Amino acid sequence: MEDGFSSFWGPVTSTDRCEKNYVHSSYIAEFFNTISNIPGILFALIGLINALRQRFEKRFSVLHISNMILSIGSMLYHATLQRVQQQGDETPMVWEMLLYFYILYSPDWHYRSTMPTFLFFYGVGFAIAHALIRFEIGFKVHYIILCLLCIPRMYKYYIYTKDNYAKRLAKLYIATLFLGSICWLMDRVLCKEISHWYFNPQGHALWHVCMSFNSYFANTFLMFCRAEQRRWDPKIVHFFGVFPYVKIQKPKSQ
Repeated sequence: MEDGFSSFWGPVTSTDRCEKNYVHSSYIAEFFNTISNIPGILFALIGLINALRQRFEKRFSVLHISNMILSIGSMLYHATLQRVQQQGDETPMVWEMLLYFYILYSPDWHYRSTMPTFLFFYGVGFAIAHALIRFEIGFKVHYIILCLLCIPRMYKYYIYTKDNYAKRLAKLYIATLFLGSICWLMDRVLCKEISHWYFNPQGHALWHVCMSFNSYFANTFLMFCRAEQRRWDPKIVHFFGVFPYVKIQKPKSQ
């Protein structure tokens, strides 16, 4: 980490990471932490195109757009290291988890208007509070709680899914989350030691890449599960035999 004055954006006012600042460009504070968000934008764009092309419910289009906004916000944050841009990264993280919560639990929610209304006002309230109050540890605890609330439902979808390719997506989701978390912790906890290494493994940038895959696997798995609920005969197919996506066959009445 480097404190002090930057050559373009001014003094660092946000949380600084382990990557040295302004090494590769006078306009980008953390170069690798910035460009490592590009896969997240591309994967979200692929998911959005697939959701629109096959006429999935709008919730999935919104989810993919949310992933894109989150990656763009993260790019701006790491490029500038300014507090406002950090909020532009962290607030969409919470909004995204609220979207996941809605997608996971809304199929069994009998009062359809109450859940989106509550989640909308919750998201607006958090954005206002986060803009007025700087709470770093509180934000992390809050975000972890939202993630934990989604796990029981995700696990239920997994155990009721019979398709092996879909179950593999869920396993890849867990694997990328685990690997990304190790990279994040390494960058966070061992920063002083890493700063003296000849080569910085860029753990936070690797976290971004892992979470790009993680979000895509999660979204694809949820699209498959929702298609099963709607009886759209979903299948996991692979683009060029490698990249997975959901292909559906809607009844003619739909």
